[in-house]
Amino acid sequence: MTSSSSARRPGLLLLALALAQLIMSLDYSIVFVALPDIGSGVGFSDQQLQWVIGAYAVTFGGFLLLGGRMADLFGRRRMFLTGLPLYGVASVAGGLATEPGMLVAARAVQGIGGAFLAPATLALLTTTFEEGKERNRALGIWGATGSSGMVVGSLLGGVLTEAVGWAATFYANIPLVIGVALLGLRAIPADVPTERRQGFDVLGGLTGTGGALLLVFGLVQGPESGWVSPTTVISLVTAVALIIAFVVVESRTADPLVPLRVFSYNSLRLGSLITFMFMGTFGASAYFITLALQTARGWSAMATGLAFILPCACILIGSVIGGKLTTAYGARGTLVIGLIVGAAGTALFAAFLGADSSYLHMAPGIVVSSLAQGVVWTAMFSAATAGVEEKLRGLASGLAASGQQVGAAVGLAVLVAVTNGVAGPDPDRAHLSDGLQVAMYISAALILLTVLIALGLRQQPAAERETTGQVVAGSAPARPASDRAGETV
Repeated sequence: MTSSSSARRPGLLLLALALAQLIMSLDYSIVFVALPDIGSGVGFSDQQLQWVIGAYAVTFGGFLLLGGRMADLFGRRRMFLTGLPLYGVASVAGGLATEPGMLVAARAVQGIGGAFLAPATLALLTTTFEEGKERNRALGIWGATGSSGMVVGSLLGGVLTEAVGWAATFYANIPLVIGVALLGLRAIPADVPTERRQGFDVLGGLTGTGGALLLVFGLVQGPESGWVSPTTVISLVTAVALIIAFVVVESRTADPLVPLRVFSYNSLRLGSLITFMFMGTFGASAYFITLALQTARGWSAMATGLAFILPCACILIGSVIGGKLTTAYGARGTLVIGLIVGAAGTALFAAFLGADSSYLHMAPGIVVSSLAQGVVWTAMFSAATAGVEEKLRGLASGLAASGQQVGAAVGLAVLVAVTNGVAGPDPDRAHLSDGLQVAMYISAALILLTVLIALGLRQQPAAERETTGQVVAGSAPARPASDRAGETV
């Protein structure tokens, strides 16, 4: 139910949460267009350069489970105001970096900041706004800043790199971080004291975080080093061992860091898988638009950045539409519609990635896929967090965001490997375009596959969608949550 203490400033609170989501989305994509300048300016090799993106994804995904549970245990406001300074400090360090190790470390700290900030942000939203029309409207606004942030990042990255230099892509965070922190101090209510714990589950924290970190690292490194390389195999095997140890520890601990019952929510499991698939497909589109324009067609960083105005506007519109569709048809229906349309748009974009095609030819596919991207973003988080008991909402948000971050890293790595495999070493414009085309057709097929996952969600009756705030909001399931699979809002 709506928190009375936060209801006094719902508009300001929503603004703070939306802008925090914008920061996290920007940081994922703002370096895309700047990568060539970063590589030459800091001294990265071609193999090292992927870790400008990978370091952020690995630590973000690896620490999310811990960050989500800490938000539940120590307070969402406290974790919100902890993640923001980490972003700010790391952004300054990244802009000042003069060698690869320093820049990769800065990106890793940004990822940790995101792992603390993201679950707190989504949990604050889902506990402040009642399930149903009110939350769907808030999710639409929050989702618009998040999903559009991925392409706004490319727009800003291009403009700032050309006009000021690549370091500006890091410094751009600083005024945003300061502004959101001040807004959060004013709008976010004080944390409610939680139940007293017997002690902090150190072993659970170490095994869970270590397993998640190594899993993401192995999945990101696999396409580059090879899936049977010693680095990849050791990382993945150790990750599996740590995750098994984590499950054993949590099942035997009287006061676990992560109560295993959170995994009984079928809606959360499927929703997290959808966020994984979304970021592995839609989330990679900004990178491939950048390659198609900047690398294959020789556009400047400025021109490439400006080209992202079109998808940014479409995603904003799609996010608002997504909130309305979720209220009218539920999360499952909205996801199915958005994913089918998105697959068609991605395939249309791929069809015009040939070397002789212009941006005008690509535009219809970009418009359709971007509208669908906004619709799906709003609905997938609505589905993932529906019906989860209030005291586990931060952990659930962290799990959903984990799927998002791991999907972003894995999807991009796999699609880039496909592109390189088709294009070959040192490709010319025609061969690179062929590689991009194949990767985007595969992305469209994967989006269609995600429809099958969405169909596993339970469709909530229309009457419940209007009154679900009184029915389930903040309540624990009286039976295994798999019986309440995919409750929509």
